[in-house]
Amino acid sequence: MGTFRPVPRRTGIKPPPASTKAASVEKPAAPALTGNLRATSRTFELKGEIHRKLISVLNLDKVNSLPRDRVRMEIGRVVEKLLQELRVPMTTAEENQIIEEVLDEVFGLGPLEPLLKEPSISDILINGPNKVYVERFGKLTLTGIRFKDNAHLLHVIEKIVSKVGRRVDEANPIVDARLQDGSRVNAIIPPLALDGPSMSIRRFGKHVITSEELIEKKTITRSMLEFMAACVAAKSTVLVSGGTGSGKTTTLNAMSRFIPEDERIVTIEDTAELQLQQRHVVKFETRPPNLNKEGGINQRQLVRTALRMRPDRIIIGECRGGEALDMLQAMNTGVEGSMTTIHANTPRDAFSRLEAMMLMADLEIPSKVLIQQLASAIKMVCQVARLQDGSRKIVSIAEVTGVEDGRVMTQDIFFFERTGMTADGRVQGRFRWSGVKPKILDRLRMAGISLRSDIFDEIVEVNQE
Repeated sequence: MGTFRPVPRRTGIKPPPASTKAASVEKPAAPALTGNLRATSRTFELKGEIHRKLISVLNLDKVNSLPRDRVRMEIGRVVEKLLQELRVPMTTAEENQIIEEVLDEVFGLGPLEPLLKEPSISDILINGPNKVYVERFGKLTLTGIRFKDNAHLLHVIEKIVSKVGRRVDEANPIVDARLQDGSRVNAIIPPLALDGPSMSIRRFGKHVITSEELIEKKTITRSMLEFMAACVAAKSTVLVSGGTGSGKTTTLNAMSRFIPEDERIVTIEDTAELQLQQRHVVKFETRPPNLNKEGGINQRQLVRTALRMRPDRIIIGECRGGEALDMLQAMNTGVEGSMTTIHANTPRDAFSRLEAMMLMADLEIPSKVLIQQLASAIKMVCQVARLQDGSRKIVSIAEVTGVEDGRVMTQDIFFFERTGMTADGRVQGRFRWSGVKPKILDRLRMAGISLRSDIFDEIVEVNQE
């Protein structure tokens, strides 16, 4: 066998270089977010007083149209005058912090602004006004960020949802929204939330993680990546399965890079997260219903629309319902090489969930037929997981082998074998080949793609140093 060429020469897409040495990736130190004033009740009182003073100085309804520098100057005057009146001793640094916090209240999301400026934070979890957690590098940490009270937190939630034409109240206590940077927001308020309003913000980094970075972080090995690149180039349908926060979208982005440049791709998502690098990409996003419960567009409607737009491939950010059936039928009728993700802990669970979703389409199709179509349409399953130490791994790459006893059967080609934990809590293990030569090799040969002769011999140890 010759040198691996996962994408035909005409596409211009190159495989990951075989000689690149993996570099260590250091995590940047997390800055402190527990300022001396941020959590004190006296600070909240001062900010409230400053806010009230500002109303008499500025027209807050028009403040967003004013330059930030001008507003900052006015806030500085109010702060200085108020501190003199109240005879509150305060250093210049503390005074500047008060000004910045009031600016955050006027222009942004109040106490959350420092967190939203941190690129290393992937999730912000607010459990009531006094408990704000963040996730960095797979680990949750309690911050010193606080809201004044439930009303303050509710005000911030209302500010977020109003910008996307939604509302949150006792009649609509659960709401989904999106920030300007694309971050996904989910909020729930009393009476459903017993301890006060709660909110989660799922952030999406602007940096597009490269294949080399996945190898450096030991999320995947070079052999596994080359194998999957070949499968994608040969138009094999790929299902990415994993739990919440396991890295499904990152994996899907990585796999999508091996789609040839001359193919037309249509993406369908609830919230735009995918970062495809090809030129010919058409992006669709669902739309929730308005305040009158009208005008909503779901994924199933968008899949049907996509099929009328001559796609070479359809990529669904996440399969959640009846659109799974339309997607499956599309895969079996010419739109090969499509991809999607699903919440599941194992490949077997993934197919069970897909079967349940297809039944949600309310079409009287026998379960036996659906299972047969699943096995025919989907060729490969990438199972991703977030391990105990916060690291994310592709724990298995499995091939669909057929149907047996009414179940879709899979066979691991590569897998991550855990061997223990280090003293500092890091997961030990190795990536290995299962010893089974995949049936898909015939498909790759017919597509003119050759793999390295030693691609199945690589064993990569993880965290043994």
